[in-house]
Amino acid sequence: MRITSENSQSPQVVELCAEQQAELAWRQRDVVDDTPKHLDPRISFLLMWSDELAVGCVGLQPLEPGVGEVKRMYVRPGHRGRGLSRTLLAEVEKLAAERGMHTLRLETGRLFEEAIGLYTSAGYASIPRFGDYADCAESVCFEKHL
Repeated sequence: MRITSENSQSPQVVELCAEQQAELAWRQRDVVDDTPKHLDPRISFLLMWSDELAVGCVGLQPLEPGVGEVKRMYVRPGHRGRGLSRTLLAEVEKLAAERGMHTLRLETGRLFEEAIGLYTSAGYASIPRFGDYADCAESVCFEKHL
């Protein structure tokens, strides 16, 4: 496995994020919208590769000085259960620290027990919903001081 830095316009980033959004919609029983979702150009992505296939991604979006948000964490289903999400999370934390961020926040759905387990075991603490998630009852938010 190798990890590369990419921007939000990378074809592999767009593809993985579309897969992630489709899975989220399916798991939450929403209607799948095939319309490409806008990815904020301020998000820096890390892609995880197995040979020539991008198998996972995670984004880092600046929120305010010293604070960033983990965005679009995703590992393709056939590559799960191998600790790749934990590796991606550790790498995005390193990237945040390199960029002078002291705090990372993130949001996930309250039904995604695997994600909640990953984040809490990696030292993220539950916080009140923030930003665009403030009024979303399906969201749970977390924060970690690096």
